Amino acid sequence: QVQLVESGGGLVQGGGSLTLTCAASGSIFAVNVLGWYRQAPGKQRELVARITSGGSTDYANSVKGRFTISRDNAKNAVTLQMNSLKPEDTGVYYCNAVRPYLPWGQGTQVTVSS
Repeated sequence: QVQLVESGGGLVQGGGSLTLTCAASGSIFAVNVLGWYRQAPGKQRELVARITSGGSTDYANSVKGRFTISRDNAKNAVTLQMNSLKPEDTGVYYCNAVRPYLPWGQGTQVTVSS
């Protein structure tokens, strides 16, 4: 079964940028919709960006215009470019399919200071 490993998180000042990468251990070509999820402290995990196999994208209103999701099926990778970061973007970020889920990875911590 495909395993997902997220990386690229860190501590950044508000207004800064980070690029998150998700590496899959197997092929993601057959996964129709992939997404990046965020779990803020004390809150439920939420979907912030998704991309279809055809490249169509959709974003949560809170990140629209600031985040960009992309996928490279040949490299079995999904990235999330995050610009103009805000303190409310703080959380653990995960990549996964958009139902049915693959096994969840460990996620990568993003902390945005004010």
